[in-house]
Amino acid sequence: MEHNTFALILVVIVGLSFDFTNGFHDSANAMATSIATGALKPRFAVVLSGAANLVGAFLSLSVAATIAKGIVDQGSVDIFVVFAGLAGGVAWNVATWYFGIPSSSSHALIGGVIGATLVHAGSSAVIWSGVASKVIIPALFAPTIAMGVATVATWVAYQLARASDETTSKRYFRSGQIGTATLVSLAHGTNDAQKTMGILTLALVANGSIGADATTPNWVIVSCALAMALGTSVGGWRIIRTLGKGLIEIAAPQGFAAEATSAAVILSSSHFGIPLSTTQVCSGSVVGAGLGRGEAVRWGVFGKMAITWVVTLPAAAAVGALSYGLVKLIGGNAGVGVMAALLALGCGGVFLVSRKSSVNPNNVNDEWEGAPTAEHKVAA
Repeated sequence: MEHNTFALILVVIVGLSFDFTNGFHDSANAMATSIATGALKPRFAVVLSGAANLVGAFLSLSVAATIAKGIVDQGSVDIFVVFAGLAGGVAWNVATWYFGIPSSSSHALIGGVIGATLVHAGSSAVIWSGVASKVIIPALFAPTIAMGVATVATWVAYQLARASDETTSKRYFRSGQIGTATLVSLAHGTNDAQKTMGILTLALVANGSIGADATTPNWVIVSCALAMALGTSVGGWRIIRTLGKGLIEIAAPQGFAAEATSAAVILSSSHFGIPLSTTQVCSGSVVGAGLGRGEAVRWGVFGKMAITWVVTLPAAAAVGALSYGLVKLIGGNAGVGVMAALLALGCGGVFLVSRKSSVNPNNVNDEWEGAPTAEHKVAA
């Protein structure tokens, strides 16, 4: 197998860039509710989340193994496929971040790789049974399960709160949120950081740098963990605002229940090597926290999120397929270089446009337009 050092270097750079975007994209999962309830100051929250993500990334490699071996046939993938797949994931993450939509970074990455693989080697190179069991089925059930568990957990939290006055219970639940939010970040590291580790392992196998049965190299583990932690520490304020303020008017007991639920579901999926969408789990938990209190849920906002979840995999697959096609059309390393430059320019352009309507730590908790009304409430 011919080694391509130039393409591999760009794959590693784009892979770590994806991990960085995954970090700031998903920092909302762990810290949005704690920021919204005032349990944690915004800047401190994302730094704490980054540190916990860093630790979590070293706790398990089960998800990395699933991504590297369970989605596409390693023997049918080359280094250009991996690059194009990563490009699809980065493009989708940046686009959904701009619109403040908590979409699945996991499905963006997997979709990008599937799309590039389909163009390169055809449908037979995709392990559809693995896609169904490890991606699609969990995507259908995870948010629903999280919603149900969070509904019950919220009801229990408010039953416990009856034993003390409102001020005291708020203080206790806010203190508890520091622990649960940190646990969600830890869980996020055990799941999401593994995905890029798996993709870079796949790239190394495709390039002939390591054998097909090799484990993830230590340098891959460390670099992915650091990139994820750095991205999380930056804070994706647009998505933090949507998840913390856009779905429900959240109180401390609800935030505590939602975070505890999310951590339990994500850690369970990491244990079984399932590359779960942490975004879907956390969003489902927040909605469940609203239902458990019988309070208003902005179903319009949640509906837009759900539609995005449905289209993420095919949309990222389309970008991955297009990226691979352009790389091959231009040819080899020149194609990779051109696509990397276009990706960087596109992401930079989105960032510059986003400055016109900046969301930052100072306005992330501003009131959401279109506050829930009695008509939106559901029965307790």
